[in-house]
Amino acid sequence: MSERKTIRRALVSVYDKSRLVEIGNALQAAGVEILSTGSTCKTLLDNGIKVTEVSEYTGFPEIMGGRVKTLHPRIHSGILADQNNPDHLEKIAELDIAPFDLVIINLYPFAATIASGADYAECIEQIDIGGPSMLRGAAKNHGSVAVLSSTDQYDQLLAALKNGGFTLAERKKLAIEVFRTTAEYDATIAMWLNQEEGFFPEWIAGVWRKRATLRYGENPHQAGVVYASNFPGIVSATQLHGKEMSFNNYTDADAALRAAYDHKEPAVAIIKHANPCGIAIGKDIASAYIAAHQCDPVSAFGGVVAANRTVTKEMALPLSEIFTEVIVAPGYEDEALEILKQKANIRILSTELSSYGPLEPRSISGGLLVQTADLINAEGDNPKNWKQVSGDLVTSEILADLEFAWRAVRAVKSNAILLAKNGAAVGVGMGQVNRVDSAKLSVARAGDRARGSVAASDAFFPFADGLEILINSGITAVVSPGGSMRDEEVIAAAKAANIALFFTGTRHFSHS
Repeated sequence: MSERKTIRRALVSVYDKSRLVEIGNALQAAGVEILSTGSTCKTLLDNGIKVTEVSEYTGFPEIMGGRVKTLHPRIHSGILADQNNPDHLEKIAELDIAPFDLVIINLYPFAATIASGADYAECIEQIDIGGPSMLRGAAKNHGSVAVLSSTDQYDQLLAALKNGGFTLAERKKLAIEVFRTTAEYDATIAMWLNQEEGFFPEWIAGVWRKRATLRYGENPHQAGVVYASNFPGIVSATQLHGKEMSFNNYTDADAALRAAYDHKEPAVAIIKHANPCGIAIGKDIASAYIAAHQCDPVSAFGGVVAANRTVTKEMALPLSEIFTEVIVAPGYEDEALEILKQKANIRILSTELSSYGPLEPRSISGGLLVQTADLINAEGDNPKNWKQVSGDLVTSEILADLEFAWRAVRAVKSNAILLAKNGAAVGVGMGQVNRVDSAKLSVARAGDRARGSVAASDAFFPFADGLEILINSGITAVVSPGGSMRDEEVIAAAKAANIALFFTGTRHFSHS
C-alpha cells in the first residue's frame, strides 16, 4: 500500500450540514487545523469546535451575500500548491500561506432547486461558483490534497484519520468523483439555461451511475453492466426478493412496465423477448392477470409480468403456479408477497413509476437517436376522433375492445397486429417483415378465439391482403391508422365483409 499522507490542515465549506459536527469533532481530535466559511463555520463554532473563519485568514470579508468569499489567492494557493515541489512550498512560505491537506466541499443544490419549480432568480443563486473552483483545484492537486465532495465519503475520512491519512490511490479515487460531480453539475446548469431550445438543443449531456455488474449481457459471452440515470424507471425499482436481475430481465421488465402502464384500468402485461404474449385489463388486477395469461400460456412460461396496480393475494396465487422470471408492480399485499416469496428465484420488483419521460434515447453506432416518447396521448388515440370508414355502428362493448386493442398494440414490435376480446389480447402477431405474416401469426395464435374478436394494426394496411386474413378469421371490427395509397382498396374489402373499420390517423411503430 502506498504511503499515507498526514492531514494537518483542512478547508471545510458545505451546504449539506449532515454529520458536519461529527466530522468537525473528528478533525479536531486528530489535531487538524480547520478553516471554514459562513454557516459552516458558525455550526462548528456553536458546537465547540475550534475554527478559523476564511475571511479572517484572507483579510477580505465575504461580500455580495456570500457570492465572493473563497475566491482568494490565499485559499487557492493553499489548495493548488504541489507539496512535492520545493519551488511551490518556498513561494507560499514567502507569502505566509500554509498548504491544505484536505478539502471538504459540497455544492449548492441546483438540481433540487430547479426540480422544485423555483423561479429563475432563485435558481440562478443556486449556481455554485467557489465550490466547484475549490473542488477542481483540490482534485487536480490530488497528489497533495484529499478532497471530499459528498457526505457519503465521510466514513472514508474517519477511517483515514485513524490510519494516518489517505493514500495516493485513495486521493485519486476521490478526485475522480469530484470531476464526475462537477461535470454533472455544470451539465445540469447548461441544459437548464438552454431549455428554450426545446426538446432537441444543439447538444445534450447526461450522467449515468453504475448500479450493478451483471452476470453477462444478452448472451453469456457478452459482459454487462446496468447504469442508472436521474430519471425514474425500471433501473430504480426496488428488488424485494429473488436472484439478481439479468440484462434480458431488465429489457423485458422495462417493456412489460410500459405495456401495463399504457392502460388506465387494472392491467397486466406478460412479456417474452421484449414482446407481449399477453395483455389484459380487468375489474381487478387478479382478473387482468388471468386473462393476460390465457392469451398464450405456452409463451408466458418464463416470462416477465408487470401490473399497474398493487398485486393482491388473488393475483399471486395463480401467478405462483407459473414459472415467472420477474414480477414488477407498484406494490404488493403482505399475503401476496408471502406467496410469491415461496419461489426462490422469482425476482420481485416494486416501483412507483407511473409514466415515462418526454424523450427516448436510442444508441446506434457512432451516435444517439433521440425522439419524443410514443405515449398514448395523441389526438388519434382518442376514439372520439377516429373516423369510421366502413360497417355499421358498433356496440359500446366492441368500441371498448377496439380502444383496448389500440392501446395494447403500441407495445408490440412492428409489424404488429393484435386481436382482442373482452379487454384481453387473444392473439398477437409481432416483428414480422410484412403485415400479412403478422396477420397470419395473430390469427394462428388466437385460434378459435379470433372469431368475434377485434383487431388493431400499428400502421396502415398497404394492401387489402392482410385485412382479408383477419376478416376470414371472423373478426368483427378493425382499427388502424389508415393513410395508405391503397386505402380505398382496404376500405372496399372491409365493406364487402360488412365489418367496421376505423382510421385513427396516428401510427405506433415500435422497432426496438
